[in-house]
Amino acid sequence: MLIKTIMAMLIGFTLSCITALILIPFLKKIHAGQNISIYLRKSHSNKQGTPTMGGLIFIIPTIVTIITLIALDKIHFSYTLLIILFTLISYTIIGFIDDYLIIKKHNNKGLSQTSKLVLQTIVAIIFFYLFMKGGNEPLLWIHTLHIKWDIGFFYGLFILFVLVAASNAVNLTDGLDGLAAGLSLICFTTFGIISWHTGWLDGYEDIAILSFVLVGSLFGFLIFNKNPAKIFMGDTGSLALGATLGAYAIMTRHEVLLILIGLVFVLETLSCIIQIVYYKLTKKRFFPMTPIHHTFEKLGMKETTIVKIFWFIGIINSIIALIYGVII
Repeated sequence: MLIKTIMAMLIGFTLSCITALILIPFLKKIHAGQNISIYLRKSHSNKQGTPTMGGLIFIIPTIVTIITLIALDKIHFSYTLLIILFTLISYTIIGFIDDYLIIKKHNNKGLSQTSKLVLQTIVAIIFFYLFMKGGNEPLLWIHTLHIKWDIGFFYGLFILFVLVAASNAVNLTDGLDGLAAGLSLICFTTFGIISWHTGWLDGYEDIAILSFVLVGSLFGFLIFNKNPAKIFMGDTGSLALGATLGAYAIMTRHEVLLILIGLVFVLETLSCIIQIVYYKLTKKRFFPMTPIHHTFEKLGMKETTIVKIFWFIGIINSIIALIYGVII
């Protein structure tokens, strides 16, 4: 298990570095630069024009590696792996379309929120179909407390909520150099370990290897995404990472634990919801700026410091989650 994990990470890391060295110059050549929000022009002016769509740096190596391993019969193309890959690829396509439209229009208006929701709903419906066809039960499952709650058809709505919420949470968090990538790396490491310990799940080893290939690829991406970032992951990366985290939580039956593992993502999203609701009620802002990482910037905290603190919180939460989800 340890050797497979290390090899998966090394392969992902190496291929992502190679992909970055090819992709970044190409994106610069076609002027695929990020347009910074007008609210951040002052503090983030140095980021204007930084290439986006960087999610391809860790997604392409991950998919290529897994296909190669399947072709070499090193891992099995299990039904569980099919569902995870379907989620990863589907949300990559949605994010890619969004990024492409943003670059084409030279502004921050890509897909409309309605269009995104429609596409995400279609993916969730297909996910639910594949999930149920695989013989899975529509259960909310809390392993440690031995609780299984059959919610029937509503599990389809639950899957939609998990995929959409997780994908948008990572998307909202992707506002500082290395923040979303580092937190995602921590989360996928956690779910990789959890996957290794779900022996009851068909294909658990396959999705564990996928997770660690992605971890290695994210390590490679971080070399170019750390402050000062040479490339941003864009919606191509953030939507795919969030939805795939949601898929891992659903397939390993640790949906509730996802809240703890991705607590920073949850807090970032909640800050936006609180801001919107509070403003509609009072016409005043609850936070200086949301997502909440921008509030810390407004308070004078350095970007790199904020990222390190949020990473630390993510690591602590993941350790607690592993104790709860694996050891206990």
